Amino acid sequence: MIREGTDMIDYRQAQQIVLAQARSFGKEEVRLAEAFGRVLVGPVYADRDYPPFHRATMDGYALHHDDLEGGIRRFRVVETIFAGARPVRSIRNSECYKIMTGAAVPGDADMVIRREDVKEGGRGQEGSPEIELNLVGGEPWRSFLNIARQGEDLRVGDPVIDRPCRCEPAVMGLLATLGRTTATVASLPRVSLLTTGNEVVEPGEPVSAVQIRNSNRWMLEAALRKEGIGLAGCGHVADDPGLLKETLRGSLSSDILILTGGVSAGDADHVPSVLEESGVKKLFHKIAMRPGKPTWCGVTPGGGIVFGLPGNPFSGLVNFVLLIAPYIHACWGLGAPAPVGLPLSVARASRTSLDEFFPVRLQGSPARLTPVLLNGSGDIRLGMQANALALHPSDSGDLPAGAEVTCYSFV
Repeated sequence: MIREGTDMIDYRQAQQIVLAQARSFGKEEVRLAEAFGRVLVGPVYADRDYPPFHRATMDGYALHHDDLEGGIRRFRVVETIFAGARPVRSIRNSECYKIMTGAAVPGDADMVIRREDVKEGGRGQEGSPEIELNLVGGEPWRSFLNIARQGEDLRVGDPVIDRPCRCEPAVMGLLATLGRTTATVASLPRVSLLTTGNEVVEPGEPVSAVQIRNSNRWMLEAALRKEGIGLAGCGHVADDPGLLKETLRGSLSSDILILTGGVSAGDADHVPSVLEESGVKKLFHKIAMRPGKPTWCGVTPGGGIVFGLPGNPFSGLVNFVLLIAPYIHACWGLGAPAPVGLPLSVARASRTSLDEFFPVRLQGSPARLTPVLLNGSGDIRLGMQANALALHPSDSGDLPAGAEVTCYSFV
């Protein structure tokens, strides 16, 4: 909602507005080795039955269930079958195969007795591979005991993956199992980053007593790289509207443009006006939250999205978690990660009339959220030991230990 008497919107409304702008960046085919961490798109189907054969799930002995039903309890091992091997001969009454986990169960056997459920007897005549077995134990025997049947997981042509998903370890293993050597993945967006401020210098450059180093560039680039995205362009501009407008010309064709600093109400905060003069349509300016209140967002004539973030480092991190990452995920067809409710390990005092986001460490069993020391949004430590972002709602007052709060994971 829009807060009465102001032009600020609720952070949830800001999220909705941003997600409504989501659009595909396209897709591309990449080698399997290049798919790690990318977002798989398009359906994937089973190329054959899985398992592709009746598969032994235990080391043991494959035999006829009818033999057991007929009272036979002693069997001769006629052959050992390893994974990937085919039998040389078939079995008759009172005969069995010794079989290893993962091996294909021959069609003339319909159950596998675990190795630990038999008692190995002596050998037959000298040189004979036959071994007599005495069955022990009271397990109820049945057909297809300890056998994974052909096609019980998937049938050829079945959909295996039917929605976009990250190529994480399980997905990579699945693609390899299906025989895929390439993957169709969502294209990466072209992202440009522009930091602003007369007081900002790059690491390694001389810094005066009244200047600060450009941490926002490196923090936001790291957050993007965690999503697998590199920067298409990056630069810094002083608090000069003319220079800013000139610099923006080469960046407005980006799918995503991120600016830091210059979005508040000071005399040197030129970003909102210059963006609108450059043809960017404002979606909102100011969110009723702390940190990140002055955040600006708009869309370019070409459909790209622009995020104007406050210059304080923690504000940038909060905006990335709440707005930028969800937007990227939505463009890739991924669902927005749902926040979870978890209890605080300690009490926390209310510090503002706005919704406040603060860094926490999610840990323990049962899980608890422990606030991480942060001396305001300009604190260079950025809640370094935190692995999540928690919400102190504006209308909740002081929070007691054990109070459940909304939490967004950094992981």
